[in-house]
Amino acid sequence: MPADDVGATDPLAAFDVGDPSFTHDPYPALAALREAGPIHLHEPSGRWLVTRFDDVATALRDRRLGRSYTHLHDHAEMGRPEPDPRWSSFHEHERWSLLSLEPPDHTRLRRLVSKVFTPTSVARRRDEIEDLSRLLLDRCAELETFDLLSDYAQPYSIGVICAVLGVPADDAAQLLDWSHAIVKMYELDADDDTKRAADRAAGEYIEHTRDLIAAKRAEPDGLLLSELVAVEDGGETLSEDEITSTTMVLLEAGHEATVNTLGNGFRALMRHRDQWRRLTSGEVAADTAVEELIRWDAPLQLFERWILDDGVSIGGVDLPVGQEIAMLFGSAQRDPRRFDDPDRFDVARGDASHVGFGGGRHFCVGAPLARLELEVSVRHLARRFVDLELVEEPTYHPTFVIRGLESLRLTAG
Repeated sequence: MPADDVGATDPLAAFDVGDPSFTHDPYPALAALREAGPIHLHEPSGRWLVTRFDDVATALRDRRLGRSYTHLHDHAEMGRPEPDPRWSSFHEHERWSLLSLEPPDHTRLRRLVSKVFTPTSVARRRDEIEDLSRLLLDRCAELETFDLLSDYAQPYSIGVICAVLGVPADDAAQLLDWSHAIVKMYELDADDDTKRAADRAAGEYIEHTRDLIAAKRAEPDGLLLSELVAVEDGGETLSEDEITSTTMVLLEAGHEATVNTLGNGFRALMRHRDQWRRLTSGEVAADTAVEELIRWDAPLQLFERWILDDGVSIGGVDLPVGQEIAMLFGSAQRDPRRFDDPDRFDVARGDASHVGFGGGRHFCVGAPLARLELEVSVRHLARRFVDLELVEEPTYHPTFVIRGLESLRLTAG
């Protein structure tokens, strides 16, 4: 359906995260919303939807906006209820997350984490990441058809995270279950059953990580979790709760983003055979293609900020303190004001200035690792499976904020 026909009288009506047709392909509705205006009040959630690239990029860097507000205001001052005590474990797991903090806590925590989780430390893992990718693709090659997600992307991503953190590989399956349950809490329409499952998973993960921290204190191994336990800067160290939240966000954000970028991206490649041939022929390098995979079908569609100070105006709308915006990454990354012919999938575009990794002080600390994982995967798959094809049209999960496929079944031809 052309974008002009979607929600023509009320573009907000088509923004329905509970509608399977919307979650399967939100881009026509997002285009209609974006062309109707740069910002819209979404009454069901109470958030302002920000649709255009420049506004999203500016908001990500505007220090009058923040991921949380409790460092400046209490809940009553912001017109918000106290956190629901039913989800106490989930709130505990977020308490010291880099994604949720603002200065001065964010500044201190990110400085300490960045001392041990650096681009150089990530680059040292390349050989190990390459070996894991080859091993898993060897197994895929033995199958008549394989699921890129369950047979490759999920064990690959969680295997890399476990190796980087120094978490036993035997924990991978349980970590995956916890991550899948927890991230569903971020959906706009999460029901109580979903929230209960997320809270339970967060509580179990917290206890598990505390046991691991104790083990690393007793026997340091030089890997990331052990280094987070030991890191010190000017007499400052990380608390157990801070380490727990940090490892959880690396797991959740890192794993979900890598798996869904590969799934969404390879669905696009299989549907755009000319672009796949540009990769298999070597015309376009894998690291160039990765940026388009992130941009074209974003694994993270929505990211929120609170208005923390006076004088904020977005898209011509003055927003007082206490309002919340929802930046629509998928819409922003298809904005024709920023990207030439944005609905065209072009692996040679190579535009790394997308907002897939966020921006400002909350720019993803794991971006170098994610880019390395994706580049290795795209390169190995293009070299190994030149005649790769879709076996069946895949189905997207019935979620919007975290966008990804249920499976992606392929054959090597």
